[in-house]
Amino acid sequence: MSKGQRIVITRIILTTLLLTSYFVFKIFEEYELYFFIALFVLIAYDIVYKAVSNIIKGEFLDENFLMGFAAVAAFILGEYHEAIEVMLFYQVGELFQSIAVNKSRKSISALMDICPEYANIEKDGQIIKVDPDDVQIGDIIVIKTGEKVPLDGVVIEGNSSLNTSAITGEYKPRDVGVGDEIISGCINTDRPLKVKVTKEFDDSTVAKILELVENASSKKAKAEKFVTKFAKYYTPIVVGLAIILAVIPPLLSLGSFDMWVKRALVFLVTSCPCALVISIPLGFFGGIGGASKKGILIKGGNYLETLSNAGYIVFDKTGTLTKGNFQVVAIHPEIEEEQLLEYSALAEIYSTHPIAQSIKEAYKKEIDIKRVIDVQEIAGLGVSAQIDGKKIYVGNDKLMAKMNIKEKHCHLSGSIVHTIVDGEYAGHIVISDEIKSNSKDAIRLLKEKYNQKTIMLTGDTKQVAESVARELNIDEVKSQLLPNEKSEILEQIMENKKNNGAVVFVGDGINDAPVLSIADVGIAMGAMGSDAAIEAADIVLMDDDPKKVSLAIKIAKKTMRVVKQNIIFAIGVKVLVMIFGALGLAGIQLGIFADVGVSIIAIINSSRTLIIEEDNI
Repeated sequence: MSKGQRIVITRIILTTLLLTSYFVFKIFEEYELYFFIALFVLIAYDIVYKAVSNIIKGEFLDENFLMGFAAVAAFILGEYHEAIEVMLFYQVGELFQSIAVNKSRKSISALMDICPEYANIEKDGQIIKVDPDDVQIGDIIVIKTGEKVPLDGVVIEGNSSLNTSAITGEYKPRDVGVGDEIISGCINTDRPLKVKVTKEFDDSTVAKILELVENASSKKAKAEKFVTKFAKYYTPIVVGLAIILAVIPPLLSLGSFDMWVKRALVFLVTSCPCALVISIPLGFFGGIGGASKKGILIKGGNYLETLSNAGYIVFDKTGTLTKGNFQVVAIHPEIEEEQLLEYSALAEIYSTHPIAQSIKEAYKKEIDIKRVIDVQEIAGLGVSAQIDGKKIYVGNDKLMAKMNIKEKHCHLSGSIVHTIVDGEYAGHIVISDEIKSNSKDAIRLLKEKYNQKTIMLTGDTKQVAESVARELNIDEVKSQLLPNEKSEILEQIMENKKNNGAVVFVGDGINDAPVLSIADVGIAMGAMGSDAAIEAADIVLMDDDPKKVSLAIKIAKKTMRVVKQNIIFAIGVKVLVMIFGALGLAGIQLGIFADVGVSIIAIINSSRTLIIEEDNI
């Protein structure tokens, strides 16, 4: 609890005790006016000061003005204890707001704790603590047991286990050794590591995440924008109505000025828009903070609002629903098997695609780069190269069709990589990927609990795509797509969706940036080391669990449900009490409840967005 909050609590307690003592023990009765003046100053000085300061700045129509004016006016009219009660309960409401906001901020601050305070840099055999900003690419840093990884890099000495919970939201130890890439924000839990830095701090994973979270509050949802606009026009209107209520009826001989001024004060106290202005942004802030604790980074309230209306979930396949750990499961050669594998591996020498990597791993021999020249990538089809003077093409079915080569049909399920040697079909290699253990449950949750239509877009073969779709029970599948074709199909889905909900695209962040940016909401999975994913996506899942998609939807729906509850409850109660106040059926105490009581209830309701429970299958 902050020093300011402790001071406010002390003032509230002291005012409550003195006011209670006055009524129970009749103390200070002979000095009543001076007693109430002192009590009013004790509980209201900061509110009145803010109201006066804002009037000087020309910004007088805010909640401080409404409450301060109402309290001062009541005091002048001789309603001393009512004036003090207005300020007392308003301070209680402000305190609840402050505590709730701090609670929400703590969920964000917990994420901010991933920011390293120092790095151990090795220079001339000595370990020196330096600011992470001062570490350069290529420097060697030492990460001791229990320390945070300060910068992204590659392990050059040692092996250990990393706690990734600060990034993913779940404790999943990751074993690392020489040659493994590690990212900032994780905690080294086992043995010391020496790491060669590959990114400066400003470009590191932890810096990207912190920037994302810090900017989230600037991207407001429609509900937040509505409240801001509503308050801008609402406050001058209610002040005008209160003046009319205080002046016009007495002029029409409908009662005394004293009676109508008191009714106008009840009207003013009730009308304060605190419950809306505070609780709506707090609801979104809580949703974003609660999601961050689960390893789901949401870039703004607008994306939460859109996600709550999702109707179509479009998945990439490789790395999203499948592990992306490709392995060669069969070789069907028309030439010598070893030669087919060798030509294919050599042609893929510069490719970083997981399928290409699996072929090179299956080859197991050192690749002689001198044998390979004129390597060219054929977008969406494969590669070509000159190897030992022979023209080699390695790629998919579409490459075979383009080259007018008749390939051999394969009965196995998997990605088929064909090879052509000097214009002759040389055989194919079958590469298979494994479906993630949680993918089936993720699809089931989306369809059964959230009524989503599921679609899979993939560049893989029709046979493989349909096999995966059948196993996962996906509604619709499009296969053998080039990168630009994925974007075109997603645009068609968005054009044809009508009023059936927002279109969400879920990819692994690799080569998905265009599609992520086209969708109503782009979700990047497994983005622990992908800068492109963090930049392109609207929501970032820091691990590769597809069930987090349904959890993100659950958080979004809960947040919007809480926000709508607050809007309806706050406006409903306020309008009702304002009418009662104008008719003389409600006193200042009920007006205080309609402001402070409703604010506290709305704030408590908003705080529920911080509590996130995962769905059970």
